[in-house]
Amino acid sequence: IDGMNFTGKNVEEFIITGFDHLSHQKLLGFLIFITYFLVLLGSGTNICIIATDRRLHTPMYLLICNLAVVDIMFTTSTSTTMISVLLAEVKTISYYSCLSNMYIYHLGDIEECLALSLMALDRTIAISTPLRYHIILTNPRLFLLITATWLIGLGVMGVVAAQADSLPYCQPIIRYVFCDYPAMVRAACVNPEPYWMLPTILGLWLVGAQLTFILLSYVNLIYTVLRLPNNESRVQVFNTCICHIIVVSCYYAPKLVSVLLTRIGLRLNLTERNVEALSEYVLLFFFHGKD
Repeated sequence: IDGMNFTGKNVEEFIITGFDHLSHQKLLGFLIFITYFLVLLGSGTNICIIATDRRLHTPMYLLICNLAVVDIMFTTSTSTTMISVLLAEVKTISYYSCLSNMYIYHLGDIEECLALSLMALDRTIAISTPLRYHIILTNPRLFLLITATWLIGLGVMGVVAAQADSLPYCQPIIRYVFCDYPAMVRAACVNPEPYWMLPTILGLWLVGAQLTFILLSYVNLIYTVLRLPNNESRVQVFNTCICHIIVVSCYYAPKLVSVLLTRIGLRLNLTERNVEALSEYVLLFFFHGKD
């Protein structure tokens, strides 16, 4: 099949079949709809409050605003497909809609990671050098950092999307619950193994380098906290970081579990992979309200 002259244009639409084996699909669709609505409400409220109140135009709140934008983009790319399949019972999605959703989903994943790294940097500077915080991390510098993260994400996803678009699709089936890179690769009429190198490198960067940076920032914070003169100051510092720690844990925990399962050679079946994807979706966005 690899040698045949297929292109992505041979498939005009895909059929989402990842929910076919589940019972109570309407209930699941309703829960996803409620989760999506709460994310839109919470993130939209954060953006409006921060945008309209000039007193909140500080690095910390601008980073929260950036994370809220990412949350809306990230959840929309998956929720709309799942709600359509489960509640409207429309299981088909056009090829380019699937490709676009894949692009936005993984772009949101990258930006989520980079946003958390920027928030760790912000907390590190604020606690380690509080007197110089407003000199080091000014709003213009922060805008440059945020812009750089978006340019990195857009560039990386341009490469990923181009690779997915070049695959030969000769069957209109997506056996997952929404369109992402693994789902599209497995829908193509190719041996998928050579196409895992790109997401592996991306995963090492996101889970390895970025998580390492965040952990090192908190090692520095712990060292700083231990040097504070009284318990009241320590509690205050801890309270400023706890929400970020919770969100980081919820974002990285499913990824680390997936990496560990892969390393020990455990292969998840289709049902287990879909359950893992849904669990990550619910866990991540349930705790985003705390940020």
